[in-house]
Amino acid sequence: MYIDQLTLKDYRNYETLDLSFSPHTNVLIGENAQGKTNIMEAIYVLSMAKSHRTSNDRELIRWKQEYGKIKGDINRKYGSLPLELIISSKGKKARVNHLEQKKLSLYIGQLNVVMFAPEDLTIVKGSPQARRRFLDMEIGQISPIYLHDLSTFQKVLKQRNAILKNNRGKHELNDVMFDVYTDQYIQIAIQIIRKRFHFMELLQKWAGPIHKGISRGLEELKVSYGTLNGIDCGQTVEQMESILKNRLLEVKKRELDRGMTLIGPHRDDLHFSVNGYDVQTYGSQGQQRTTALSLKLAEIELVKQEVGETPILLLDDVLSELDDYRQTHLLNTIQGQVQTIITTTNIAGLDHETIRQAKIFEVTAGKVDNKE
Repeated sequence: MYIDQLTLKDYRNYETLDLSFSPHTNVLIGENAQGKTNIMEAIYVLSMAKSHRTSNDRELIRWKQEYGKIKGDINRKYGSLPLELIISSKGKKARVNHLEQKKLSLYIGQLNVVMFAPEDLTIVKGSPQARRRFLDMEIGQISPIYLHDLSTFQKVLKQRNAILKNNRGKHELNDVMFDVYTDQYIQIAIQIIRKRFHFMELLQKWAGPIHKGISRGLEELKVSYGTLNGIDCGQTVEQMESILKNRLLEVKKRELDRGMTLIGPHRDDLHFSVNGYDVQTYGSQGQQRTTALSLKLAEIELVKQEVGETPILLLDDVLSELDDYRQTHLLNTIQGQVQTIITTTNIAGLDHETIRQAKIFEVTAGKVDNKE
């Protein structure tokens, strides 16, 4: 798939913008704070109905305007697909092929993107929260029902936490609604955990060989999902639910002391090892960056396998963060295979056929000029 046309109205620093992209490589050149990343973000928001940079939708709307609009003409294997997202203080309205969608979960998945930005280079050594977010966003693209499950999980978690907070410090808690929420929590938590296990198996399938290729056969990458001790992907739903139920009973006193739910998908993490060593703790910066790059390239293959089409690759000012070898490996991989949109301050140091054949745009103060 690829995005043919992007139209913005009152989005970030753009009053209006119409861009036609090449189905191959596109490069947005400009100094910092001119609006390059805003274009990249708009494509991501069109895909995921949320930004990778902020959770405050108001920031996406141009100053003093009531709403912002993103439209995209997407070319998929079955034909053209118009998408539209309107963002306002009242929420979001999404349209697919001019038809308004009742739920955003029905909208997400129409456009698949893989975003690679400088902050993704820290996904290996960053916080568990960042890795959980990576998991949730990527699974949501290929499994819209996962987003529904995740939303349900967050609601039940909030309700369960509210009772724990209101009874904080007590030695006992005899509350029928707490037991009801706990049962609901166990059921939906296991659904989340099972989907994450499945995704990590798929990710490992692609990331391992890719990492081995980048490291010239010297390194073996293992990606795993770290959840509750005792739970593993080979168990039945009933077995997983039983383990989680028993663990919740064990930590109930601690939860009352803290006033919050202490175990579950909201506390889980991803683990990366190279040649048996924890990359996060013992890996060099080069190994950590190779791991991050392997994950992103694996995402492309994973999405392609799951949805039957190649996603769009968004490289937001990331080429300058990679050394020449990793940069070349990335560009060789995407050449002629993936529609790619790149932002950079200049292309002077990017001597590669992919860049030489790219469609070039110059971005200055919210104005975009096609240099061809």
